[in-house]
Amino acid sequence: MPISHKPLLIAALCAGLALSAVSRADVLLLEGLEAAAQAGPERPRRGMSMDAVASRFGEPMARVPAVGQPPISRWEYAEFIVYFEHNLVLHAALKR
Repeated sequence: MPISHKPLLIAALCAGLALSAVSRADVLLLEGLEAAAQAGPERPRRGMSMDAVASRFGEPMARVPAVGQPPISRWEYAEFIVYFEHNLVLHAALKR
């Protein structure tokens, strides 16, 4: 009696559908994160120098000295915090 390949085909199709749904969910999540990152007040962009940040956004309310290796410091503004590695922006995050 021949072995039916129908159950194997159904299992493969289900696995393919599940994987495509997961990859689509990842894309939607990333698009949502990008949109949220762009919302709110203008912030320094990655790679800007400390001088450029100070020139464009003014003096911060507080400067926290660098710690660790590589040295990571931060400047605190009213609406966001800027994290630097050496003298270049790593990230600028909105305050909650």
